[in-house]
Amino acid sequence: MSTKRTILNLFKNKINDIKSVGITSYDYPTSKIISKSDIDFVVVGDTLGSTVYGYDNINKVSTETMLRHCASVYKGCPNKFLIGDMPFMSYQSCEKEAIENAGKFNLSGMDAVKLEGFYPNRVKSISDSGLIVMSHLGLTPQTKAKMSGYRIQSKTSEDSKKLLEQSKRMRDAGASLFLLEAVPKEVGELITKELDVPVYGIGAGPEVDGQLVIFHDLVGLFWDFKPRFVKQYVNTEEIISNVLKHYSSDVSKKLFPSVEHCYDMNSEELEKMLKMKSSSWKYT
Repeated sequence: MSTKRTILNLFKNKINDIKSVGITSYDYPTSKIISKSDIDFVVVGDTLGSTVYGYDNINKVSTETMLRHCASVYKGCPNKFLIGDMPFMSYQSCEKEAIENAGKFNLSGMDAVKLEGFYPNRVKSISDSGLIVMSHLGLTPQTKAKMSGYRIQSKTSEDSKKLLEQSKRMRDAGASLFLLEAVPKEVGELITKELDVPVYGIGAGPEVDGQLVIFHDLVGLFWDFKPRFVKQYVNTEEIISNVLKHYSSDVSKKLFPSVEHCYDMNSEELEKMLKMKSSSWKYT
């Protein structure tokens, strides 16, 4: 397992113009694989609502659900920089609740928490408590209804200026990392150059400090829709379907299990068993 990635590694990458690589993960097996890769940071996103649970609204994901998945991911890849996504209404209502919930994410193994939307006061409170905060701006899925769905954000000069101002205020409030989602590449470049902290993108162009991709999008395990910024590297659905097809065929043709998949009884005990009368067998 590689050396633990820290916030210092992410800042060094920005300073040295090295792109950081991020991905989502929601479970132990996936995270175990990620632990052996060159991935820099992992986001345990509330997108698990759609990718894992099949919810039509990710706002249905609870804090308790997120914490269980965070603990699972931490167990699988403690060597990566881990960011826990604070779900809907886990920080919006008041600063006290925001701090308490952020602390729970930290205790579950997360190195940082991610907050969607423009909440400088919440960022300041959590940051002042000693925790690292990632600010998620641009398209914020938790408020997709307010944004009329999954639409590109900051398409005008006025909106891009507003987003830049919000980013600076969130940085000044204590945000150490940023995630920009679904904004024009020019906007991603502008904000990345203006901020002295790492800025990552999910559909924000190539000039940000690194990229985040949803794991299920990357490997072809999500079917509801495919954003323009997604690149599918493998069709895992096809691979798994072929495995199930071959497994079913082997069982039907009595090819599985074969000798190498079976346990053998001790020869002496086998002989005793064969001498037993059928009447002595008891069936339940």
